[in-house]
Amino acid sequence: MMKFSPLLGIIAAIILIVVVSIGYYNSFVTQTNAIEGQWKQVEVQYQRRVDLIPNLVASVKGIQQQEQKIFGDVSAARANYTGAKSPEEKVQAANQLEGSLSRLLAIFENYPQIKSDQAVIKLMDELAGTENRVAVERRRYNEFVQSYNTSVGTLPGKIFASFMGFTPKSYFQAASGSENAPKVNF
Repeated sequence: MMKFSPLLGIIAAIILIVVVSIGYYNSFVTQTNAIEGQWKQVEVQYQRRVDLIPNLVASVKGIQQQEQKIFGDVSAARANYTGAKSPEEKVQAANQLEGSLSRLLAIFENYPQIKSDQAVIKLMDELAGTENRVAVERRRYNEFVQSYNTSVGTLPGKIFASFMGFTPKSYFQAASGSENAPKVNF
């Protein structure tokens, strides 16, 4: 019968800690990459919005001379997005664009004679579809962040995360005031 050695127990414990640490590290890296990949999907939908809207707005613009301010706001917000460098700047610019689009959609809903034009109907459908895509990608992003934050915030993952330098990620949050319906005044 083999005798248990304290040295053998220490070596086994070290090997176990190393193996568990590698597992946690790989998990954190995988989740971080998933979050970054999902953020790119959010950006893809923002870019789709930025590319699509000017073409659709231009086709409707001739019909909507009295709405030049709203279209100007949409164009300015689009320009702000294309000039944004960081994810935070892009979120802020995207929120500005959403506000402009909300006002534009509110105008279309309040004035049935505008809705009858086929170009406006197409614009409304495309805007609604684009906004839905953005919402889906944001939700997925927040799901990935939630999963990662749970991993780095609960034991024993919290111990490994802090030791390895992994910190919680920020959720995508709606802009202040977005819970209120846009007001349209003529």
